[in-house]
Amino acid sequence: MKSLFKLSLVSLACTAYLTGCSIDINTNDDNDQSKAIDLTILHINDHHSHLTAERFDYDVSNLNLSAKTESDESITEISVTYGGFPMLVSLFNTESENSQNVLKLHAGDAITGTLYYSLYKGEADAAVMNQICFDAFALGNHEFDDGDAGLASFLDELNSTDCNTPTLAANVVPADTSAIKDGYIQPYTVIEKQGEKIGIIGIDIAGKTKNSSQPDEGTQFLDETTTAQQYIDELTEMGINKIILMTHYQYQNDLVLAANLDGVDVIVGGDSHTLLGDSTFSDLGFNPAAQYPTRVTDKSGNQVCIVQAWEYAHIMGKLEVSFDKNGKVSACQGEPLMPISDQFTYQYNDDETRTLTDQDMTLVTQALTSHSEVVVTQPDTATTTLIAEYDEQVSELTQTIIGTVASDLCLVRFPGEVRSTVCPVSQTYARGSDISNLVAKAFMMVTPTADIGIQNGGGVRVDVKAGDYSIADAYTLLPFSNTLVTLDMTGQQIKDVLEDALSSTLDNGGSNGAYPYASGLRFDVDASQTKGNRISNLEVNSRVSSDWAAIDLTATYTLVTNDFIASGQDGYTTFGTVYNAGKYVNTYTEYAQGFIDYMEMLTENNQTLDKLPAAEYSTQNYIGRDGCNHTTSTDCSGY
Repeated sequence: MKSLFKLSLVSLACTAYLTGCSIDINTNDDNDQSKAIDLTILHINDHHSHLTAERFDYDVSNLNLSAKTESDESITEISVTYGGFPMLVSLFNTESENSQNVLKLHAGDAITGTLYYSLYKGEADAAVMNQICFDAFALGNHEFDDGDAGLASFLDELNSTDCNTPTLAANVVPADTSAIKDGYIQPYTVIEKQGEKIGIIGIDIAGKTKNSSQPDEGTQFLDETTTAQQYIDELTEMGINKIILMTHYQYQNDLVLAANLDGVDVIVGGDSHTLLGDSTFSDLGFNPAAQYPTRVTDKSGNQVCIVQAWEYAHIMGKLEVSFDKNGKVSACQGEPLMPISDQFTYQYNDDETRTLTDQDMTLVTQALTSHSEVVVTQPDTATTTLIAEYDEQVSELTQTIIGTVASDLCLVRFPGEVRSTVCPVSQTYARGSDISNLVAKAFMMVTPTADIGIQNGGGVRVDVKAGDYSIADAYTLLPFSNTLVTLDMTGQQIKDVLEDALSSTLDNGGSNGAYPYASGLRFDVDASQTKGNRISNLEVNSRVSSDWAAIDLTATYTLVTNDFIASGQDGYTTFGTVYNAGKYVNTYTEYAQGFIDYMEMLTENNQTLDKLPAAEYSTQNYIGRDGCNHTTSTDCSGY
C-alpha cells in the first residue's frame, strides 16, 4: 500500500507541477526483463546564437604546399572553416544513422550572443535547432535574459514544428504570473530505447541565473544538488535505473555534483564553455581543460561519465555509454567531433585571399583528419538555405566597418582562466582579459561625466581578432540589451563594489562572470582572503588623463557601468543600493553602441584598437584562491 501511495504522488506531482513528464511504470520485479544496453549521446551546449561556421588558423609550414604568396613565399598558415549549424546538422544526421540508440541533447544557453538573437529574438535559433530535432533541451541562465516572457516566445518557436523538443529545468519553479508557468518546462523526460527507459533530468545553475539574468520576480531556482537527487530518486522509484543529468551548471560544479549524488550515470553539461578532449585540440591551437569523457564516481562509488561540448556550435560531443542489466555504467568512451569544410584559404597578398587547390587541399585534409576528432563535413543544404533567409538584415550591419583592431585581444573572465580561443593562457595569466579592460575604457571615454568605467567580465562575450571591425562585431562582443548609466559613489563604496563582485565570483557558487574590469581604476586582488580583504592598493586616475594616486575613500567619483550590474545583478550589491534609491543617471546609450562610438572615435583620430599599456589594466597583481601569485609564479592553478 505504501508503494502504491508513493507512486500515486509521483504521478500527481508530474501533472500538477509541470506538464509533459513521461511516466510508464512497471513495478513487478518478478517480471524484470531489464537488459544491458549501449547508448550514443550526441550533444552540444552554449551555442549562443552562433549559427554559422567560423574560422581558425592552422600551421602548414611542415606540409610543403605548392601554393605561394604573391611575393613567392611559402604558405605557412591557412584558414580552416569549422562548426556552425549547417555542418552540425549534417554531422548529427550522419552519426545518428551510423549509431544505435541515439539521444540528441542540448545543455542550454541556446540564445543571446550574436545579431541573430538581437534581430530575431530566438526565432532563428529555434529554427536551426529544429533541423537537428533534439530529444531534450535544458534551460541555461541566458534563456532568461529577456525575462520569462522572452523565454516563452523562444520556446513557442522551438515547439512550432513536429519536433516538440522537451524543455527540462527540474530546479526552476515559475512564478504564478510567469509566461512559462503552464506547460513550457518539465523536470525530466523519459525516453525508451530497445525497451529500456532512460530518464533525463534538467538542472539550471541557480545563483547565476537569479543574479546574472533577468527571470521574473517570483520565479524560483532551487538548489541544484538537492533537486537533482529528488528527481533521481523519483525516477528510481518508477523503476528507471539509467539516468542522465543535463546540467547547465559548469564543468567544475559537475564534478562536485556527481560526488554528492547517488544514482546518476551520465552528466551532459554546459555553462562553463569547457572544451574537453586530448592533445588534438591543443595541436590545433585550442585549450582543452580535461579529458572527454571525464570519469568520476558518485556517492556510492559507481562510475559517472561527464561531458561538455565547448561553445558556439564549434563541435558536437559524441559519448558512447554501455549499461549493464542493472543500469550501472560499465564503460563510456567518445570524443568531441569538429566538422570542417574541405575548402581552405590562404593570404595571397594584403588584399586577396585564395583557396588551396588539388594536391595542397589533399595534404591539408589528410593532416587535419589524421586526428579522429576532425571530420570533413558537407553543410546541410536545407539548414544553409534556412539561415540565408535570416541573413539579409544581419549582412547589412556586418558590412559596416567602423575601425581596425591592431592585435588579437584575449577574452577571459579572470586571470589564469582557460577560455580564449586566440591567445595562450600565458597572455592573460597575470592581469586577465584584454578586451574587457578596453570595454570599460570605451564606456568611460564615451561618457564625458565619468571618472571611472566598470564592466563585469561575463558581459563581454568573445575574443577580438586583429583586422577590420564592424558594427556586427560590436553586437557579438556585447550582445545584451543593457544601457550605460552613471552613478556618484564614494571611494569606499567603489571598493565595496569590487569586493561584492569578487565575492559573487568566489563565494557561494557565484558567477565567475562577475569578475570586475575597470578603467581609471586599478587594484591588487588576493582571492585567498575573505570578503572585504581581497582588494588592496586601490588607485584612481580619472579618465586616465593624469597620474595614478591612492583612492580617497571619502571623496565622490562618477562612474559609468551597464544598467544590469548597476541595478545589483551579478552580485553587485553596493551598486544596487545606490541604483535602487534612484541615485543614477541613465544615458540611454546601449552598451554595444557605446563601444561602437568608441571605435569610431578612435578611427576619427587615426587610431586603432589595441592592447592597453600594462599600467592601465585594472588587475595589477593577482593571487589565486590557493595563495599562488600569478605575477611571480607561472604554474598557479587558477582563481
